[in-house]
Amino acid sequence: MSFEKVCEISDIPAGEALKVSSDEIDVAIFNVDGELFATQDRCTHGDWSLSEGGYLDGDVVECSLHCGKFCVRDGKIKAYPPTEPLKVFPLRVEGGAVYVDFAAGVITP
Repeated sequence: MSFEKVCEISDIPAGEALKVSSDEIDVAIFNVDGELFATQDRCTHGDWSLSEGGYLDGDVVECSLHCGKFCVRDGKIKAYPPTEPLKVFPLRVEGGAVYVDFAAGVITP
């Protein structure tokens, strides 16, 4: 695994999200009551930013474009119209810094 430092944990208040980027992909980091999760930032239905144009309610993010919902823990669809889940990315926190493995994004079956 190849983790990259993307931000500090203090950059993401509880109930909020932050978009971070690599050369290949934008990833949304969600803070669910102090627990962090990383998913692809773009909605699989409408190519819309979930970190900048979504609403986080607990561990579910709603895309404001067409109201599709996804669980940020595993990327699974919680409300349609999306038909494909989000990729999720390994994330770790060390000494207040947040690291993401951009190359290891997977879709949870």
